Amino acid sequence: MTSATDDKTIVRNYFNAQGFDRWSRIYGDGQVNKVQRDIREGHQQTVDHVLYWFKQDDNAQGLSVCDAGCGVGSLSIPLAEMGAVVSASDISEKMVEEASFRAKELLPPESVPTFDAQDLETLDGSYHTVICLDVLIHYPQEKAGDMIAHLSSLAEDRLILSFAPKTPFYTLLKRIGEFFPGPSKATRAYLHREADIRAALKANGWQIKRKEFTATQFYFSRLFEAVKVTD
Repeated sequence: MTSATDDKTIVRNYFNAQGFDRWSRIYGDGQVNKVQRDIREGHQQTVDHVLYWFKQDDNAQGLSVCDAGCGVGSLSIPLAEMGAVVSASDISEKMVEEASFRAKELLPPESVPTFDAQDLETLDGSYHTVICLDVLIHYPQEKAGDMIAHLSSLAEDRLILSFAPKTPFYTLLKRIGEFFPGPSKATRAYLHREADIRAALKANGWQIKRKEFTATQFYFSRLFEAVKVTD
């Protein structure tokens, strides 16, 4: 069995090399092909769902938020624009550099998130809300529960995460190479059963408040917002 450490090394090396160019364009506004555009639109839908929840709550001003796996800042920057105090991180140094550059171009100095290049396992601190989008796909099921427990230890009130759902249909797509087409297959893609993610959240004292599902031709993501269980 491949270890999580091996997966982490593969992911870091990929997103600091050929993966950076590919995914920075997908998450930005550069020229992309049809497949990449489809993934861009799917990811943006997931980001938009999260931003909509913040707008519904109307309490982003001054809220401490950890964006774990921030990529090029697709979520961190608009959250900072809404007034949240954002601490963002990514395993890829290049992604963090790009996110920081984009934030400084778009935000006043006092609103720029704190960006750090580090993996999820080394994150620490305490935040009102912890968000982890499209990152669990890099963790096998036996490690996903541990990661959810770790993220839970950082979140005071809310945990928002997305994952690629494991269903017979999506498993088939993955097996025939359509889940992550082309060079993106340089990293492993792990699907997760919704029941397993729900169980991990429940075990760490969370209950699901809101959920969304995004499905395009090449992008599939279940999004959960979990809040602390109250007596």
